[in-house]
Amino acid sequence: MHLLMALAGNPNAGKTTLFNELTGARQHVGNYPGITVDHKEGTFHHKNRKITLTDLPGTYSMTAYSAEELVTRDYLVNERPQVVINIVDASNLERNLYLSCQLLELGVPLVIALNMMDVAKDRGIEIKAEILEKLLQVPVVPIIARSGFGKDELLDACLRVTTKKTQWNPRDISYGEDLDTILTELVATIDETSLLGESYPARYTAIKYLENDDQILEKGQKNDPATARILEEIVTKTSDHTQKTLDVFPEALIADHRYGYIKSILRQGVVTHKFDTDRLYTSDKIDKVLTNRLVGPAIMLLILFGVYQFTFSWSEIPVAWLGNAFSWLGNMVENTLPDGLLKSMIISGVIDGVGGVLGFVPLIMFMFFSIAILEDSGYLARVAFMMDRIFRIFGLHGSSVMPFIVSGGIAGGCAVPGVMATRTLRSPKERMATLLTVPFMNCGAKLPILALLIGAFFSDDKAMYMFLFTMLAWVVALFAAKLLRSTVLRGAPTPFVMELPPYRFPTLQGLLIHTWERTYQYIKKAGTVILGISILLWALMTFPGLPEEKVAFFEQQRQEVMTAATAEVAGEIEIGAAELSEQAATLSAQISLINNEETETALQNSIAGKFGTSLEFFTKLAGFDWRTNIALIGGFAAKEVIVSTLGTAYSMGEVDTEESESLGVRLKNDANWNRVVAVAALIFIMFYAPCFVTVVCIAKESSWKWAIFSMTFNTIFAFGMAVAVYQVGMFLNLG
Repeated sequence: MHLLMALAGNPNAGKTTLFNELTGARQHVGNYPGITVDHKEGTFHHKNRKITLTDLPGTYSMTAYSAEELVTRDYLVNERPQVVINIVDASNLERNLYLSCQLLELGVPLVIALNMMDVAKDRGIEIKAEILEKLLQVPVVPIIARSGFGKDELLDACLRVTTKKTQWNPRDISYGEDLDTILTELVATIDETSLLGESYPARYTAIKYLENDDQILEKGQKNDPATARILEEIVTKTSDHTQKTLDVFPEALIADHRYGYIKSILRQGVVTHKFDTDRLYTSDKIDKVLTNRLVGPAIMLLILFGVYQFTFSWSEIPVAWLGNAFSWLGNMVENTLPDGLLKSMIISGVIDGVGGVLGFVPLIMFMFFSIAILEDSGYLARVAFMMDRIFRIFGLHGSSVMPFIVSGGIAGGCAVPGVMATRTLRSPKERMATLLTVPFMNCGAKLPILALLIGAFFSDDKAMYMFLFTMLAWVVALFAAKLLRSTVLRGAPTPFVMELPPYRFPTLQGLLIHTWERTYQYIKKAGTVILGISILLWALMTFPGLPEEKVAFFEQQRQEVMTAATAEVAGEIEIGAAELSEQAATLSAQISLINNEETETALQNSIAGKFGTSLEFFTKLAGFDWRTNIALIGGFAAKEVIVSTLGTAYSMGEVDTEESESLGVRLKNDANWNRVVAVAALIFIMFYAPCFVTVVCIAKESSWKWAIFSMTFNTIFAFGMAVAVYQVGMFLNLG
């Protein structure tokens, strides 16, 4: 028999770790809310029973304030799993049981997994699971998700629940005489019309009306407007009464009574403390330094700089090896294949295009490894906590920090999950301001172009410049958010509350898995999407080719040079080997210049070349030539394409393809490039329109109106900055 089970719990309770332990799935384990915004599924077997386990988003409550809570509640009522495993943090039992109460009120068949029993023990907390099980009347199993301790006992308990085939049985919790009386009245009205009865128990619906749950109110209006109006009138009267008599709203009273219910259970011998409850734990002691108002930000900047120093110093040699390998491969193809379109496509479209992107794999890998350490240790949650004070100045919410970091705030992320992570923000305007500015971060797609230009023009201080450009991304994103929040997205800020998970030592296996998963996605994208776009752009830079008269003109120039060289040699009565070699070299250089001029003319005459040249009227204000324009246009599809397109364009243009020069050297030696142009290009690439996939994601999360606004606003904003940098830099003669 196939069993359907779900896994629910607070963020940081170890839910995803248990999911990975049970299913073997390699899902990322995050130490902050919002990493899981859709449920994930995994299948495994236990005692010859096939089990499908669904990992629901981490949530503190079942009241639909955020997307996580909506996803969790909708899944439970629509899919009706046979067992719900509620994983709770044993070291924070009171807070975690708040969600358990709401699951019991919904009536789901529940098994409680008491996780992190080792952490609780270290803190001097002793929990009597058997007493808690008796009082809650549901199975309670102690586990340690990281090590797998107790997982078999947990699954055995789940199977026992399924064999009973019990119906969903809602638990009644008293909310005081006043509210209980109102609940009785609400339940009677709901029972008369069976309002939402196919999804929720009547008392649960009544509680949600008292909590002013937007989703339930909306469903009630659609299902039965007349009954919904009656319920809303009762709730309005109740709310007025509680505010006049107690100065609180009904939802606050409900929360107070839930915590009272939890405390009454825990005080019946469930929890005992061996140590003083005021004792500072190790994480708290570390936080007194790392989150200090003055010292904390300085340490954060040092850690960030250390990440870049580590990344560049350790990746320099393997990046050079890969660059040499692709140069060798290009020379081998050059010497093996006959001249023609196939040879040109393989060298310029594939090797110089995709090879330019893959050459940065070691740098990407070390960057992802560093970020995985910060993430899995719990430090990134502290970054969010410290950044909240700054974010509020710019009209953003503390919860906006994580979408920024996920998008590449420490470099190496992706804007797509960053945009999706904005679902955790409850204020629509704060969410929209965050959603529109997270693409400004230096995602993994921008890293190759950052590394390329910084390595070519600022090779002496690569880590320092990467650090400065990362800081610039944050500053620009915050000021752009302030601009949006002061104009099209005006609104009051909302308060920020965030849980700081305990510090943990990352496991080597976990770090390697996370690093490989992200690096593999980068390689996969380079070998599929980037390869396809590179070949397409090669075709656009190759066809329609030169007209016959132009081809004949360059062929005539070659013949004239050859004829002149032959006549000169024939006119010599005596000629030595050295002189002959020198004349041969001169002839080769002259032929090479003609070939390069022909190739560049053909490139300019191509579809992409004509389009890039037509834009020079505007882009020369920022120092961009027609080749750069072609690359930047390709970047609208995916930012990695900028490197591959530059590689293709500069291998088809002025550069002698027989010389195994890296793309960075080619750019540095090109007359159209200098340090000022490089900075202007970096600024434009960092801030112009998001890649196509991100634009689609923005449209799905908001609307196409905002997606088009993001493309337009970002591009105009980025071009204005690039023009300012180029004009001022050239005026000061910094090129």
